[in-house]
Amino acid sequence: MYQDASRWGITFQTYVQLTMLDQHTRPQILPVRMMERSIHSAKNIFVENLHKSGKMPEVDYVVLSEWFDWIVKNVDVSVDLIVYLRTSPETCYERLKMRCREEEKIIPLEYLEAIHHLYEEWLIKQTLFTVPSPVLVIEADQDTQTMLKLYENNRDQILAAGDMKHHL
Repeated sequence: MYQDASRWGITFQTYVQLTMLDQHTRPQILPVRMMERSIHSAKNIFVENLHKSGKMPEVDYVVLSEWFDWIVKNVDVSVDLIVYLRTSPETCYERLKMRCREEEKIIPLEYLEAIHHLYEEWLIKQTLFTVPSPVLVIEADQDTQTMLKLYENNRDQILAAGDMKHHL
């Protein structure tokens, strides 16, 4: 996908949308379901980035968008809270290099900057797409110990988000 986004973008994002749909609709066993990403971020960030960068043809973008719109209208893919770990592209790039994942070695800083810009437009400025839930912003350009403290400080708000719908 990273080596030839124009060729593999639609294939990869169709599969992502399918797997996200599966995650959203699985029977919920525990009181809280946490997902690293959602069907909303897959469409509003990653599909949007492929389209804006010219690596996804208009026809593919329209088809994926129409599938997404159909899913949102016909299937419960709601989320109770988005936790935005707001991190600079430079910090993301450094962390990416430290992880040393083979498939990530060719990701340029410019890609991370584009993704960051879309997240800012969507979740902070709220000008890109409708935000499907409240957003908790955690400034994540921090070391691991500071991040653990920030998580702990926000734990109740994060874990209580799923309970909100049960109390309405």
